[in-house]
Amino acid sequence: MKHPFAKFLQSCAVALSAFGLVAADASAQSKTSLLVYTAIETDAMKMYKTAFEKAHPNIEIRWVRDSTGVITAKLMSEKANPQADVVLGVAASSLALLSQENMLLPYEPAGFKELNQMFSDQKRPPHWVGMDVWGAVVCFNTVEAKKLNLPKPESWKDLTKPVYRGKITMPHPASSGTGYLDVTAWLQMWGEQQAWQYMDALHENVAQYVHSGSKPCKQAGSGEFPIGISFEFRAHQVLRSGAPIELIFPKEGLGWDIEGSGIIKQTKHVDAAKKLVDWMASKEANQISANWWAIVAYPGVAKKMEGIPENYEALLVKPNDFDWAAKNRDRILTEWSKRYNAKAEPGK
Repeated sequence: MKHPFAKFLQSCAVALSAFGLVAADASAQSKTSLLVYTAIETDAMKMYKTAFEKAHPNIEIRWVRDSTGVITAKLMSEKANPQADVVLGVAASSLALLSQENMLLPYEPAGFKELNQMFSDQKRPPHWVGMDVWGAVVCFNTVEAKKLNLPKPESWKDLTKPVYRGKITMPHPASSGTGYLDVTAWLQMWGEQQAWQYMDALHENVAQYVHSGSKPCKQAGSGEFPIGISFEFRAHQVLRSGAPIELIFPKEGLGWDIEGSGIIKQTKHVDAAKKLVDWMASKEANQISANWWAIVAYPGVAKKMEGIPENYEALLVKPNDFDWAAKNRDRILTEWSKRYNAKAEPGK
């Protein structure tokens, strides 16, 4: 038989345990959960989430990740009943479309004036804020090229030479932001008629249009195809992994886009969403971005990247009209698909 005082202690322990569970449950319930649609690379997702949630322990990020084109289509399909709170790490050409559709909340984050203004929306207050720049690159497998006796291309137009037939992969512009920045850069550089003629000729040499901006460089790195049109983040990563690739920056100029963040206008968590966009504009967030990107929005933070030339920023096609790319997206993708979709990778 238990002593009455022991019974009392046991009762207290049970009560305290129950109180602890209630308190923990209340704490979990008080945490704001932000649904964030993103196209950032999976390499970066964990670092952003960990650092932000450490700075804001009462806010939790729940990611929905896919390629830029898929995320853009998802947001547009949900326009009447938005599900996301924030869109983060999505192409400026897509964010401009969301802005034109009146889906983004105008907001100037804390610290915005510290950022390079050319890499954000030009409206004031901005509808979206830039994080980093990504640009086109050609990944060239030197080992496979030697086996196949392929010369090293120096330009976009070199890629139309018959020697490269069936040797090139490229991102599909409807699903990949990288594919879309390539197409819109060519259209802006050369004009519509010449650009479509170029893409007709390039199409003859393309083996497959894949649904990711990263995949063509990974394919080149593994030797599946000797040439992959990709972007510098993934090219740098594949090169660092030891793959026998050389990074080629075509001399005519590079298509490019900006990864940015914006708040969905109908979010029920405006304050938490603003805190996330504030944090993405911070030096700390830009320092994380600088692990992978040669150009970030916060001046002086970017590092020298292996394989990326010193004049990389000067190679970016200018002007690059994101509003034009957004307004003409449906027209461009319809025409592109009509001409080239027969070589699209299955799926999506």
